[in-house]
Amino acid sequence: MGTKDTVMMDNNSKPNIAFIGLGNMGAPMAENLLKAGYTLSVFDLSDAATQRLEKAGARVAQSPKDAASNAQVVISMLPAGQHVHSVYLGDSGADGLLAELLKGTLVIDSSTIAAADARTVADAASQLGIDFLDAPVSGGTGGAIAGSLTFIVGGDDDAFAKAEPILAVMGKNIFHAGEHGAGQVAKICNNMLLGILMAGTAEAINLGVKNGLDPKVLSDIMLQSSGRNWTLEVYNPYPQVMENVPSSNGYQGGFMSKLMQKDLNLAMQTAQDTHVDTPMGAKATELYATHALENGDKDFSSIMGRHDASVLF
Repeated sequence: MGTKDTVMMDNNSKPNIAFIGLGNMGAPMAENLLKAGYTLSVFDLSDAATQRLEKAGARVAQSPKDAASNAQVVISMLPAGQHVHSVYLGDSGADGLLAELLKGTLVIDSSTIAAADARTVADAASQLGIDFLDAPVSGGTGGAIAGSLTFIVGGDDDAFAKAEPILAVMGKNIFHAGEHGAGQVAKICNNMLLGILMAGTAEAINLGVKNGLDPKVLSDIMLQSSGRNWTLEVYNPYPQVMENVPSSNGYQGGFMSKLMQKDLNLAMQTAQDTHVDTPMGAKATELYATHALENGDKDFSSIMGRHDASVLF
């Protein structure tokens, strides 16, 4: 392929999609697209991941470029900014996937990366006539499986309009946050607050428990009081207070502590770049950096173990 040609998007038919990155989030997102009748070519370094999607009806590609060879839309869900840079720009900045795509191709990157990295890729895409959106998600693996994710999108209005019906297959809340990079900024603001809330909620529950209160009774009291927040409502960090959450399953599943640490680091990088004071975000980053050294693969609610190590065993 070459950028001298232009991809044709038919509003009356579903475009072919290349999906790159089939981890805990990407795989169920791709499966929901298949269930909705989209034709998918997929790529991941994990054979187990690609075999799962092949059984669901996708074509397994041998590389990102192979996956995108007949696609009008490319979606990626990758671990970090360096992976997004490598896939789309390549080692030299000019030998990545963007150089192979037709003009008018829609690229949706749902990775959580630095806003500056998203803007770098978006600028390169724009020079080639390619529509790029940064579209990180909130909602965790449960939301990915259920197709109820929240998409927080940065990019042009026209590209957003083209992407919206595709995103609606994988999510139920779709926000256009602003121009390129805005999706990433909004996502890291949300996750910085989430890290602060989880660390604070664990600290408050621990204070009550160490002073003789039942953790469930205390949680119920705070739920009906001014301390109410999302972690108390749907993701309590203390074991056996709430069913079907990681804290009641040995802190398995959910959103790993090392990923929360990554997102907090992104928030701190953005704060530093824009000279914004975030003392509570900085403290949460410090706490998760220490916690993730030994508990990086456990859900981020396992920060409860910082106060009571017995809950982790």
